[in-house]
Amino acid sequence: MYTFRGGVHPFEGKDITEDKAVINVSPKGEMVFAVDQHIGAPATVCVNVGDVVKKGQIIAEPSGFISANILSSVSGKVKSIEDRFSIQGTKSTCIVIENDNLDTWDEKWGPDKAISDDAWKEYTRDKIIEIVKDAGIVGLGGAAFPTHIKLNPKNFEEIDTVLINGAECEPYLTSDYRDMIESKDSLICGCKILQKVFPNAVIKICIEDNKPSAIKSLAELTANEEKISIVTLKTKYPQGGERQLIYAVTKRKVNSKKLPSEVNVIVDNVGTVVAIYDAVVRRIPLLGRVITCSGDAFLKPGNYYVPCGMNYLTFINETCPFIATPKKIINGGTMMGTAVADLDVPFSKKSNALLAFIEDDEDIYETTPCINCKRCMDVCPINLMPMSMMKCALSLQYEEYNRLNGLECIECGCCTYVCPAKRPLTQNFKMMKKKTSEYLKAKEAGK
Repeated sequence: MYTFRGGVHPFEGKDITEDKAVINVSPKGEMVFAVDQHIGAPATVCVNVGDVVKKGQIIAEPSGFISANILSSVSGKVKSIEDRFSIQGTKSTCIVIENDNLDTWDEKWGPDKAISDDAWKEYTRDKIIEIVKDAGIVGLGGAAFPTHIKLNPKNFEEIDTVLINGAECEPYLTSDYRDMIESKDSLICGCKILQKVFPNAVIKICIEDNKPSAIKSLAELTANEEKISIVTLKTKYPQGGERQLIYAVTKRKVNSKKLPSEVNVIVDNVGTVVAIYDAVVRRIPLLGRVITCSGDAFLKPGNYYVPCGMNYLTFINETCPFIATPKKIINGGTMMGTAVADLDVPFSKKSNALLAFIEDDEDIYETTPCINCKRCMDVCPINLMPMSMMKCALSLQYEEYNRLNGLECIECGCCTYVCPAKRPLTQNFKMMKKKTSEYLKAKEAGK
């Protein structure tokens, strides 16, 4: 099995939802679409208050090279354009649409425009990339990088390996697993579409060994495929991290200053590949995504396809209610997710999980001084020295933090997880990375 140095194996918690089939959620209430549902420049609003929009219509366009379309997941009337908070706690421009519940499709999209599973073979790679861009597809593994940019590197003919990330190493999350079980045919056809985009590449679907059903079924589907194969990964966090996955499978190294395409590799999440298939073949753009709701505070934990723009509170009240008031709510997984203070916010392309717990386990722990046990260094997948980095963070030593390669930290949380002193290492590194970057930029500018 393929793996990397370091990492941890936390409590998985996947048995709560791994056998729960995806439930489609119908949009309810007013729909709110933020313009920054991706990495890069926020999209530019291209509708006005009072406009009638259709399902699948572009309501905000890319405003820079790294940017993506925002499409309406419903038909209705633009009610307002105003600043709203996101689940990350930041404010951004949002388009508020009053759902007319008619599901009137934009002329470009819809099930009646679907093509056969072979018709796309007549498309050029440029045509496929254009469809992906029009569909507003971004990476669904968490980063939300615009996919049409990733599919069109300058050296596309040199790309020899495309890794489909099905590791899903975060505890509790099972949405990718359900995609591999329920949408396996779509996933394989999506891989074949990627072969058209990268004609000289082999496709490797990478899955951790704690998902034997997915490995078996996809292995059967790819048994006669010359350039598509299944790679079994050792179950270990953060095996699904881009750098760790690339190294585990190809032994090629990537750092924060290097893109995977520079080592002739492209990495796409399984959900992203299914979204590519949906856009190219089914003519359904990215209007929502599968998320995992898990934790002991939910009455009906499971996997749900939720349309972008729907309010979290509306979804919880209507579909996935709490059995008790949770003390901790997490957006994402327990390792890299962030605590949530307010659920009166909309779903977006960045949403991938919502965890809710009746008790907060962190309440029982007390932070104590570092004992220099070096456990944090042993598990760091980037081979950094967290104990030394923490000293720099506490004393704001930017130069030394940079010398220790602190900017290479991927904020995976492994060091915090194993620390017997329960020190908030990752939280401090996240803050220190931002401040060190600002310091170095100011220094370079001569300020």
